[in-house]
Amino acid sequence: MIKTAIIGATGYTGVELIKILINHTKFDLMYLFSNSDDKIDKIYQFLDGVCNLSVSSLDIDKIKTDCDLVFLALPHMNSMEIVKKLSSSNVKIVDLSADYRLNRSHYEEYYCKHTDINNLDNFIYGIPEIFKKEIRNSNYVSNPGCYPTISLLTLFAFYDYIDTSKPIIIDAKSGVSGSGKKLTDSSHYVKINENMFTYNPFIHRHAIEIKEKSEMITKQNLNINFVPTLIPVTRGMSVNIYATINREFDSQEVLKNRYKNDKFIRIKENPTDLKSVSGTHFCDIYSMVNDETLFINASIDNLLRGASSQAVVNANIMFGLDENIGIPTISYAP
Repeated sequence: MIKTAIIGATGYTGVELIKILINHTKFDLMYLFSNSDDKIDKIYQFLDGVCNLSVSSLDIDKIKTDCDLVFLALPHMNSMEIVKKLSSSNVKIVDLSADYRLNRSHYEEYYCKHTDINNLDNFIYGIPEIFKKEIRNSNYVSNPGCYPTISLLTLFAFYDYIDTSKPIIIDAKSGVSGSGKKLTDSSHYVKINENMFTYNPFIHRHAIEIKEKSEMITKQNLNINFVPTLIPVTRGMSVNIYATINREFDSQEVLKNRYKNDKFIRIKENPTDLKSVSGTHFCDIYSMVNDETLFINASIDNLLRGASSQAVVNANIMFGLDENIGIPTISYAP
């Protein structure tokens, strides 16, 4: 068994990791670390009778001595200090924060000063359908968040068919859990209930991540226009992407050929919906072409495919396991 720990175990992505790992046949969940000091089933009542591991303050020495794998389910700025302390060990790391997703200049422009530049290039960007070979050979994976995951998976099949001299427009809508467990003005019930609102159009910090990775894949300069909207649902994310094409093609056939070997990409014959993916690792994608305009629509569970289940898939690949082990496939519908 692969001995495993979670740092940041009481946040939304941390508890989703717990829900997956307690039933995983190869990962032995040993430690939960957080600022809380209690049994996890006291913090989350739905885990009563399911998992009663203790949550304790971070102990780096325990991880170095006892663990093969650690998930960092932390906000940005927090992972860098932990990675520095673990880098002298043989522990494999999957980091769910933004700390190792971007190059240094972009990270420091959109987040803060990077304090672990020596390890920055050691991390592989963790979208399995795109970077599986690199993930397999890595000890460190930077797990993308929900907006970049859905945007890049949706665009990936079509880069060769898009007129890169024209703007690519990404209209993304997310459930409230995407902003994390901490209460904010935008996630307060009286603000989001029966409401929806766009925020940080064109300047959201995930826009540069989508642009950076798209340009890394295509080796071209791209005009990415990313607009996020918060919608009054707990979990789930949908994107509509619009681009100008450079030639005629069958968009659905392109999708089917690109993802024919990828179990967790489902090509749909109609536009997608949130309920069909909520509680699963699936990314559902639909596309069509109208004259010179390509329309692509996709849905994911923001906490799973956009965070925790993708992190576990990355860990499966890092350890040479079947990537599908332990990954949720049944939606919460109805």
